[in-house]
Parts: sequence; structure tokens; C-alpha cells
Amino acid sequence: MPDMTSTDIALVKDSFNKIAPISDQAAALFYARLFELDPSLRQLFRGDMEIQQRKFMQMIGLAVSSLGCRDALAAAFGPLGARHARAGVRPEHYSTVGTAFLWTLEKNLGADFTPAVKSAWTSTYSLIANTMLEGARSQVAA
Repeated sequence: MPDMTSTDIALVKDSFNKIAPISDQAAALFYARLFELDPSLRQLFRGDMEIQQRKFMQMIGLAVSSLGCRDALAAAFGPLGARHARAGVRPEHYSTVGTAFLWTLEKNLGADFTPAVKSAWTSTYSLIANTMLEGARSQVAA
């Protein structure tokens, strides 16, 4: 996968800064949409959903701040993918998560969710998901 352009990174960072102040609501909306798209995923979340929602937004923030640095992304999201695999997350779940995540961004950004912003976030999510899937595959291979 090619590296993201500096323009893509700027679009992602700018739009994330618009969502950060409402991260609790954005995360709640994301999980509601995720479970609406695939109710079977609810069983993968056994803990406090408010804590899970905060962790999710923290990881998105980490991804955004790490864009442009593959090593930082790999260090954070490879092991996360392995943990997710051990918890029962399957490769096909990543598509559903991506759909719910982009929908959440669109709902929260409104008119600011331009085609260019959507494209930049699609690239960002693909980078995160592929890094996590590599971590999951290394877990299986180990």
C-alpha cells in the first residue's frame, strides 16, 4: 500500500481535531452502528463499553498522530491486531468496522466530510486494518 500524501494526512488530522471534542458521542455512535450492521460482534465486547469507547478513540488518535511513520503504526497496531485475533476478531470483521467508522465520520463531520476527506480516511482505515491483519497473521503463524 502506498504511503499517504501529506495532503491526506492533513485532511485526516484536521477532521479528527473536529471530532476529538465530541469523541464520547462519536464512539457511542460508532459502536451502535457497528452492532446494527453485525449484531454478532456484540459478543466480542464483554467489558464496560464506555471504557472500550475511550480506548477506541485513543487508538484512532494514536493512528492519526502516527500517520507518515509506518514504524510507529506497526508498533502500535500489529500487536493490537494479534490481541484482537486472540479475542475472536476475524478478518472479515474489518470491513464491517470500516463501514461503521466511515459512516460515523460522515455523521459527525457533516458537510466537512468531503470526498477528499472520505478518501483520506478510507486510506487511513485501510492502513490501520492492514497493519492489524498483519499482526493477526503473525499471531497465527507463531
